[in-house]
Amino acid sequence: MVTDYRKIELFGKTFIQKVSLKPPFEFTFPVAEQACFLYMRKGEMQYQSDNDHLKIPNHHSLLLNCINSGKQIQNTDLENDGEVIIVTFHTDILKKVYNKEIPLIFQKSNQVTNQSRGAINNDFLIQKYIESLLFYFENPSLVNDEILILKLKEIILLLSQTQDFETIQVILSQLFSHTTYTFKQIIDANLFSQTSVEELAQKTNLSVSSFKREFKKLYNDSPASYIKNKRLERAAELLLVSDERITDIAFDCGFNDLANFTKSFHNKYNVSPSSYRLNASK
Repeated sequence: MVTDYRKIELFGKTFIQKVSLKPPFEFTFPVAEQACFLYMRKGEMQYQSDNDHLKIPNHHSLLLNCINSGKQIQNTDLENDGEVIIVTFHTDILKKVYNKEIPLIFQKSNQVTNQSRGAINNDFLIQKYIESLLFYFENPSLVNDEILILKLKEIILLLSQTQDFETIQVILSQLFSHTTYTFKQIIDANLFSQTSVEELAQKTNLSVSSFKREFKKLYNDSPASYIKNKRLERAAELLLVSDERITDIAFDCGFNDLANFTKSFHNKYNVSPSSYRLNASK
């Protein structure tokens, strides 16, 4: 149940919202050409869509686009009240503010992914930004379009400087480019990158359990087994045709630990990587 709701508009559209909540609570995001930065100031929430879910603890944030349907948040803390701050990015307002010179963070990412949400690491500056928004809710008479434009540019700049930039760019760039990839395209494109099963699930907009079921259906194997075998096969090919160091080959094929690579290679080919290369050259 919503106990207090306040909003601030920019150019006639909702820009910032402060929502105070008492459990139970559920909110479904409207399908629109917009993205939302959601900050849990008090309490905690559960984000979920058709096949995806993510817990948002106190003082953590969620960034998501609202282009597709079925996205909602609901409370998981049934004992404590909650408070959410939401900053909304509208495509038309961004074009107006930046006069078509859209910042890099909104430009198409080169990653092959359909990821539409991501947990954001709130650094000190973002937390201070949220605190600055509270001042305007308490002093609405001081709000004007010039200040709001500055606040919009400020959060975009802060998000551009976080360690989550790549994830943020993937999500926000979908406001201007609606490219969608198949499940197989995402797997193939990320096969040899140092990407975990959990990260692959995010890229396909699925929970880990849903991702594993879909993977098994398409490849008749578990993600971990299939991916490891493909990486080892690729490493074996490179050992024969390349003079690269074994450490570099392991890294290029998605392994981040040489000892683990050597053990896995030996288990599959019954020989060490160095011996495999040496035997082939005789």
